[in-house]
Amino acid sequence: MERTFAMIKPDGVRRGLTPEILARIAKKGYRVVGLKQMVIARETAESHYGEHKERPFFGELVDFITGGPVVAIALEGENAIAGWRAMMGATNPANAAPGTIRADFATTTGENVTHGSDSPESAERELALFFKDGELL
Repeated sequence: MERTFAMIKPDGVRRGLTPEILARIAKKGYRVVGLKQMVIARETAESHYGEHKERPFFGELVDFITGGPVVAIALEGENAIAGWRAMMGATNPANAAPGTIRADFATTTGENVTHGSDSPESAERELALFFKDGELL
């Protein structure tokens, strides 16, 4: 069993996509072991996207992710990291495979509805950023 961090970003929450995305997660067979809707504090967002700190889009990225509620999700299942990333599709929705979340719902690379950890190390770090001890089942 593997755990990963998933997020429905502000554009997905604003557009009412949370129920559809959660349904897709359930249909895939992943177990939701943590779930909360929240507005991300700027400091948390800066830490979350820390690997992009030197890039020109860092400020816009932080502004976007803190600009409205998100849904933070802890998923558990076989190959959950790679499986969730496959369900999301490519970062640029124009390159996302048909049937993926981003192909179906994302409008731009900047507003691409979801986030998912890209490795076991980032999953562990991101889960700890968004869920306190005792919040995961």
